[in-house]
Parts: sequence; C-alpha cells; structure tokens
Amino acid sequence: MNKLLTDNKFGTVTRPEALEKYGAKPEAAIGTLIQYVIWILIIGAGIYALFNLVLAGYSFMSAGVDSKKVAGAWAMIYQTMLGLALSAGAFVLAAIFGQLIFGSWTFILNPIIPTL
Repeated sequence: MNKLLTDNKFGTVTRPEALEKYGAKPEAAIGTLIQYVIWILIIGAGIYALFNLVLAGYSFMSAGVDSKKVAGAWAMIYQTMLGLALSAGAFVLAAIFGQLIFGSWTFILNPIIPTL
C-alpha cells in the first residue's frame, strides 16, 4: 500500500483540558451551545424590558398634562409587559411541549444530541 495513504498527517487529537476538567460529554456540546444562546436571548430580553420600563416611566412622569404623551407612555409600558410575558411564556411552552412530546420537562430547554 502507498506510504502516503497510511501515514497519519494530523497526529493524535486529544480532547481539550476544559472538557476533561469539567467532565463535559462531547454529545452534549451542541446542546449546551443552544442552551446558552437561549439563556442569553432571554436575559437580553429581560434587560431590554427593564430599560424600556424605566424609559416609559420617565416619559410618563415627564408627560405632565399632555394626553398624547401619557397615552404613548402607557402604550410603551403595555408593550414592554406583553413582551416580557411572551419571553417568560416561551419557557413554559417549551417545558410543556418537551413533556408532551419527549417525556421530559427540560428536553427542549437543555438539549443533548445523542451520538451515533
């Protein structure tokens, strides 16, 4: 057989120390990435909602007797609370669908991709 085909040009690949240190399973890596992305999006939504509520409260306080500004501030508060409820509801729906379809409350929220 040709010597070029039998030689391993890349050497031996070992797992990174971080995986060994924390005992992470390779099949859980993509699931962990998805989980972190979901958590970052939800935390970002919460921070945005807090910032938006502060701005809406400030515009409400500075509106004075102008009914258009007061209505705009209330609309901003209502929309922020609705968005926050949708973000929280996404977790509840993911848990319910995970239980109904896969038999685990955390299947969608903490996915593990099995290896073949």
